[in-house]
Amino acid sequence: MSDSADLPKAEEEEEVTQDLQDQSDDSSEDEEAAGTEMDFLRNLFSSALGLGSAEKVLDALTLEGVAQYIKSGKCKNIICMVGAGISTSAGIPDFRSPETGLYANLQKYDLPYPEAIFQVDYFKEHPEPFFALAKELYPGQFKPTICHYFIQMLKDKGILRRCYTQNIDTLERVAGLEKDDLIEAHGTFYTSHCVSFCCRKEYSLEWMKEKIFSDAIPKCEKCKSLVKPDIVFFGESLPARFFTCMKMDFPRCDLLIVMGTSLQVQPFAGLVGRVSKSCPRLLINMEKAGEADPMLGMLGFGGGMDFDSDKAYRDVAHISTCDDGCLALAELLGWKAELEALVKQEHAQIDSKNKKEQPGEAGGSKDSSASVKPEE
Repeated sequence: MSDSADLPKAEEEEEVTQDLQDQSDDSSEDEEAAGTEMDFLRNLFSSALGLGSAEKVLDALTLEGVAQYIKSGKCKNIICMVGAGISTSAGIPDFRSPETGLYANLQKYDLPYPEAIFQVDYFKEHPEPFFALAKELYPGQFKPTICHYFIQMLKDKGILRRCYTQNIDTLERVAGLEKDDLIEAHGTFYTSHCVSFCCRKEYSLEWMKEKIFSDAIPKCEKCKSLVKPDIVFFGESLPARFFTCMKMDFPRCDLLIVMGTSLQVQPFAGLVGRVSKSCPRLLINMEKAGEADPMLGMLGFGGGMDFDSDKAYRDVAHISTCDDGCLALAELLGWKAELEALVKQEHAQIDSKNKKEQPGEAGGSKDSSASVKPEE
């Protein structure tokens, strides 16, 4: 392995960002689209011609096989890809679940269609529905789940390369991950900016929180334009850091763990095909996701997941809630007691902090169904 593979993440980002700083977000997205097409063609021709290696790393395509691989010490650059499913046990709804999902419960906002609440043009004309929803889901009202703390444990043990999240609830940060550990692909509530291109003044999480909970539409103190949290709406570009880090991280990945996502939204979903052919991929989800097109999968083409075919050699599906899956994996790794103690300790600290900040109130972070019960 070259020396560049051992560079700290921050130094690698700085080098790549310096090289790419003159490129616009549009060019990044154009490159990504072209790169995805090229990856598909490479996979197509290499599979057809029998080129490239597809080394089998796991002894068994089971959760036990994944645990054994981690325990072998060969696993040093784990990437986690996570979606709304890792936060549902904290009380935050996902987007697409029938009846309970976010899109299924937006009738009260009188939208022309559910997705309008996250569209830039609609937001600029009618910001009220978004901020009403933001008040319900605002960061600070929820506790991280077992799954969030499992990811933090991977970092503590020195084997987490990075966590790529579709979530905007900031619970990864609350659980202990820092900016360098995270790619918030769909943005974050952590910062906000004025929507005016001539201004773009930045505002903090606390500033935005004060506006939202006083039922005021956040307006820029400098130019009086709307202020929007830095989450990615439909019609907006993904953060440039998503593209720069993606090119560094996935070629180095030696285990990809995908949790709580339907893998339906591009370009995030396409990341599963960017790891090497030998890299094992574990899905922890309530249903299988990210599978290759059946016809192409039979031919071994494309980068989608292959759990069941005769050609399957690296993809593992563990069908359960994200919390249960992480607990099961932690138990196989011998980390379960440590994980449960971490969750209990961190939730107690959050409760204590909330009591100090809100004296005499019964409020605070909402209890997560992921809280660990004391051992009998």
